[in-house]
Amino acid sequence: MRPMIVIGIPGDKRTSGIQEARSDLGMPPAIILSYPEFLQGRSLGDLMEEQNNGVDLSAAPPLLRLESPGSSFEVERALIALGAPDSDDIDDSLHPYADRPDPRPLRVKVARQLKDMQGVLHHPSQWFRGYCRMLARLQREAKTACPGSLWLNDPTDIAAMTDKRQTQQILSEAGIPIPRPVGEDQQPTDYASLREMMLSRRMHRVFIKLAFGSAASGVVAYQIHPVTGAEIALTTVGVENYITRPPIYYNSGKLRRYTDTATISGIINWIYQHGAYAEQWIPKAGLKGKAFDIRQLVVLREACHAIARVSPTPITNLHLRNQRMSLSEAGLAEPIQEQVRNTAVQALAAFPRSGVAGIDVLVSGGSQQCFVADVNPFGDLLYDVKYRGCSTYEWEMKVLSARDYITHPSTPLIKEGLS
Repeated sequence: MRPMIVIGIPGDKRTSGIQEARSDLGMPPAIILSYPEFLQGRSLGDLMEEQNNGVDLSAAPPLLRLESPGSSFEVERALIALGAPDSDDIDDSLHPYADRPDPRPLRVKVARQLKDMQGVLHHPSQWFRGYCRMLARLQREAKTACPGSLWLNDPTDIAAMTDKRQTQQILSEAGIPIPRPVGEDQQPTDYASLREMMLSRRMHRVFIKLAFGSAASGVVAYQIHPVTGAEIALTTVGVENYITRPPIYYNSGKLRRYTDTATISGIINWIYQHGAYAEQWIPKAGLKGKAFDIRQLVVLREACHAIARVSPTPITNLHLRNQRMSLSEAGLAEPIQEQVRNTAVQALAAFPRSGVAGIDVLVSGGSQQCFVADVNPFGDLLYDVKYRGCSTYEWEMKVLSARDYITHPSTPLIKEGLS
């Protein structure tokens, strides 16, 4: 049996959840390697040697699992520094839009002095550049430190899933239904071009998303009146304005409603400077005046845990204290549930080097057609939902332990005739 190495934040809810699941199933603990230590310059090989718990990794090449780095400001700051123009590591090979410059880039010294300010969105595009550089380094070092190892989700796919522009392009090319993008041939670049395209295409309601945002961070539900031009933006983004320096944008953790052009244009322009994706606002299926979409987990080609995220607003993320329900409680008939599962499985198959993801599927309130809104490489942190009596981590560990005995090291995990 392959040992599992998890690269994440030791002791956070994700790594702890994995260890708890493995313990409950009578499995040996995973080897946990620390993002902070790796970003401080420790090599992957040194960390493996130090943390291997006596396991001979050369005899049994491990399964490598990357976890979300999102819960640590220390990691966020280190990634922004890694994405700096004067960083020692400038491997942008996994960045899908590496040639687009970051606005007002911070040098390494300045980035390392950033303070933890609750909710503040510190330089998202430079964070993503640093994140892609870290993924590229992990990929390089794993090849030499641990030949024969397998990625549960390959770093190349994780970089693509983290950038919504790239995700939707991959899904579209694979024939997966997605909400229609604003500007299919040429994307808008700012507030003015967005409005122009919306009006010319008669697409008066859209979602604008920070390309690498998560947990509703940098999402704007935006609509304009086709005759008067009046506008409304619902978003979690808050703004602090200053006379002598640029505004600070932050995630307020709750929805705000803006109707003044100065604030709306400032927010949308800031999002576009860092990288944005805009798409048609499809009215979601509803229940008693509330809308919902679905987080559907897929593990090795099988749809498993699912929850409906129910909200009185257009933005349904659970971080906004929206309600969770089973799909049946939300009123979805079994044929539609099956359509959701099939759509999610097909969406993950568009990323053939990855085995686990949480797929956000919305069901049109009118046609009942399914659309994929997002693919989350770390979208399996779902509480209080079971599949065949298992939590998400228990189910993943069961499936992986049953199948990786026969995995050939050089073959992508998802391709191995596991269905």
